[in-house]
Amino acid sequence: MNPLVDRLRSRTAAFTHDLLTIPGAWLLAYWLRFNLDRIPAEFLASALHSLPWVLLVQGGMFWIFGLYRGVWRFASLPDLVRITKAVAAGTLLIVLALFLINRSTHIPRSVPAIYLGLQLLMLAGPRMIYRWLKDHRLNLSSGPRVLIIGAGRTGDMLARDMLRDSHRTYFPVGFVDDKLRRQGSEVQGLTVFGPTSAIPEIVRQQGIDLLLLAVPNANGKEMQRLVEICERTGLPFRILPQLKRLMSGQLDMSQLRPVSIEDLLGRDPVSLDWPEIRAGLAGKRILITGAGGSIGSELVRQIAGSDPARLILVDHGEFNLYRIETELLETHPDLRFSRHLLDVADAGAIAALFDAERPDIVFHAAAYKHVPLLENQLRAAIRNNVIGTRIVAETAAEKGCERFVLISTDKAVNPANVMGATKRIAESICQGLDRRSECRFITVRFGNVLGSAGSVVPLFRRQIEQGGPVTVTHPDIERFFMTIPEACQLIMQSAVIGDGGEIFVLDMGDPIKIRYLAEQMIRLSGREPGVDIAIRYVGLRPGEKLYEELFYASEELVSTRHPKIRAARHANTLSDTELVEGLEDLRRSAETFDHERMLVALNRLLPGWSKERSGAPAPSRSDAISTEQA
Repeated sequence: MNPLVDRLRSRTAAFTHDLLTIPGAWLLAYWLRFNLDRIPAEFLASALHSLPWVLLVQGGMFWIFGLYRGVWRFASLPDLVRITKAVAAGTLLIVLALFLINRSTHIPRSVPAIYLGLQLLMLAGPRMIYRWLKDHRLNLSSGPRVLIIGAGRTGDMLARDMLRDSHRTYFPVGFVDDKLRRQGSEVQGLTVFGPTSAIPEIVRQQGIDLLLLAVPNANGKEMQRLVEICERTGLPFRILPQLKRLMSGQLDMSQLRPVSIEDLLGRDPVSLDWPEIRAGLAGKRILITGAGGSIGSELVRQIAGSDPARLILVDHGEFNLYRIETELLETHPDLRFSRHLLDVADAGAIAALFDAERPDIVFHAAAYKHVPLLENQLRAAIRNNVIGTRIVAETAAEKGCERFVLISTDKAVNPANVMGATKRIAESICQGLDRRSECRFITVRFGNVLGSAGSVVPLFRRQIEQGGPVTVTHPDIERFFMTIPEACQLIMQSAVIGDGGEIFVLDMGDPIKIRYLAEQMIRLSGREPGVDIAIRYVGLRPGEKLYEELFYASEELVSTRHPKIRAARHANTLSDTELVEGLEDLRRSAETFDHERMLVALNRLLPGWSKERSGAPAPSRSDAISTEQA
């Protein structure tokens, strides 16, 4: 049937029902007034004479107050409020109209009050009964029996959605919740059986088939505890996304998904000063290098929503640049942006780009970052991470940019590999330029990012899909982790609060053992570590450390107005002259493919650093040339 016709038919039926309640309530009020005895003839005549006016006034109030905007199937508190207003207003107008018509002759004063109460019952009662019957009707083809973990607002929404499902995809049995005041109570007519620690026993008693986690605000440690309890039951379990991803007041069962490793490693939500961020970025021409990479592309997405005057995207990878361009055209069709396929180490191209686009703010995310790969790709690392940073940074200073934000890494602290060494030199370049120019140079330093290209999570996921083994370098190796959106939001916050010269260090929470990460990912796939999927320890790779650090011991830490960001000021061991001379030596040695001279130049710029710490072999000249061409 046509939806419009169906809706009109439903409204007509509801209006007809409500009109029929009016004479019923009006005449019943008289009968109650006379103690359910015979109504005197003169009073009955008055009641029947007044009835057309009562129908007209009360029916009009029903329509005016919108009793037919709602649907009986989903009758709720707002519907009861509308009913109360309509009946109260109607009763008042009826009393006034009858007084003007016949001075309320033979209309007892108690009748309007009784009529009001009866109308409320006759209108609200059927609606509530109809909804209850719809929500709780029996269905012999009910789905799996579900225990909901969390009896808060999200759990309530989840249970309500399941109860309304005509196909009974899931059959909710009850809840568990750690809040004592909720235990023993009912939510949507379902019992809150007890705390989460009792889940295994409740599962056995109630014949549960599936566990649903409705705890969108749980932090990483709490989620780890709940997942461990769920795993002990041997049952499948699903989770809802974070509360901010749910539509306000609504929930779609399709949002249920398996628990991911990101859920277990998550931390408390980061609270950002979005007005300050938007004020700092709105109306600015913003250039992002490495715009197609993991961090760069997320920066593009978030800055695109901050009303920039123009976004300028730079990347050396054709496909990555094409992909982020396509996404922007779909998600922000009115955004003014340009994209440029070029190498940050191409000084002529960078100068021409700045002349053409005149950026106000630069986010420099372009870098090579894969530690073992770069150990024998020294020239490539120097050319991209050092020379490229120097070219973009010096051009930004020369062309009068307001701010330059360098995306750095925890591996730049006491570097034990080529990647960390080149990023530490990049930090020094920005600190030196900050002292010599009007442009404010800001560095943001953080650890591993979950799900970024080349990170351990996609690698483990692929190994698990292939049946293992999962390869971990060392049983005790650990790393700091954060999500890509969180990292980018804190980068933008740092860009806004920085005065220049700071190295902002993002709060990474507690480090995570990679072994734990591998074990949890195997368990979340429904298999047992060491039984179904083996974990094999392969030894530290070239350039790897067991533990990463976020600060040098010599760095002075300064708190900022954001609790998740701290500022570090590094005491440079080189003068500006020594830094410039060292960089020139590094550039010339890279141009001539002189591997030994590149190592000497790195040691000159980073006293105490030695390539031999990683034990990686030096490539031959032919290897270096072929690598660069590739």
